[in-house]
Amino acid sequence: MEVATATEASAPAGAGGATRQNHPFPWLDAAISEPYYFLHLLAFFSYFAARSAALSADDGGELHDRLLRREIQAVLVFLVLFVVKIVREETWETFIADSLLYAKGLLLAVTLVINYWLALGYFLGFVVIYAVAQQPPYDGLGHSNHLTPLQLESLLTEEPTSRFWLVEFRTSFSATCIQASSVLPELSNIYSNKNISFGIIDLGHFPNAAAKFGISMWDHLPTYILFDKATEVARFPEVTSESKVFVPKVTKVHFVTSCSYGSDKFTIFLFCMC
Repeated sequence: MEVATATEASAPAGAGGATRQNHPFPWLDAAISEPYYFLHLLAFFSYFAARSAALSADDGGELHDRLLRREIQAVLVFLVLFVVKIVREETWETFIADSLLYAKGLLLAVTLVINYWLALGYFLGFVVIYAVAQQPPYDGLGHSNHLTPLQLESLLTEEPTSRFWLVEFRTSFSATCIQASSVLPELSNIYSNKNISFGIIDLGHFPNAAAKFGISMWDHLPTYILFDKATEVARFPEVTSESKVFVPKVTKVHFVTSCSYGSDKFTIFLFCMC
C-alpha cells in the first residue's frame, strides 16, 4: 500500500525551477495536436449531426421529447461524476481518462434512444480510437531525468553525485503508467536536492532491464525503487513471495513524518492510494 522514500530534511528544491510553456490555451493545443484527444472530439461533435438527422426524420415529434429527457439525465450524471473526480484530487491524466470513459458510456446510452445501429457504430468507433491512438503522458520532467539502465548503473556506482535515487520504471503503452506520469516530476520539483535525485526508465525501450530489477512488464508497472547508492532500500509496489502484486492508482504524495538515518535527518513520504 505504500512506498517509503527518503530525502534530506533540509530545504527542498523549489518548484519554480521547472520550465513550462506559457501557452494561453494549452488544453486547446493538446486537443488539436494529439490524435487521442482530437479523435474523441470528432466522435463527440459528430453526435450533433446524427441527432439533427434523426430529429429531421422524426414525423411525430415523439423522439424529440424522449431524447431530450435522456440528454438531460446524461448531462446531470456526468456533472456529478465530474465533481466527484475533482474532489478526489487525482492526477489530471487520470481525471481526463476517467472523464472520457464516463462521457463515452453516457453517449452510448443516449444514442440507444435514437437507433441501436447508431450506438453500435459509436461503440466500434471508440474501439478503433483505442486501437490507433494512445493517451499522451505528462510531458514535463521537473527535476527528474530520463535514464537508460547503463546510465542508472553508472550514477549509482561510478558517479555517486547523489546518495539517494528514486527511479520510476514505466512503459509508454501502459495506461496506469500514463495516468501516474506526473507524480514523479511533481515530486522532483519539490524535493530534489544534492542528496536525492529522480530518474525515469522506460522499460518499453529496455525490456531486458525489467528482469534485472525484478519487475514484471504486465502487472508491476509503474514501479518505484529507492536506491541508497547502489543498494535498493525500498520499492513500490512490493512483490509477495508468490510474485503477485496488486497495483492501485498512484495519485499523490503526502508528507508523513521524519526520522533519523544515521547522523542525517530524512523525510518520509507515502504514495497514497485512492
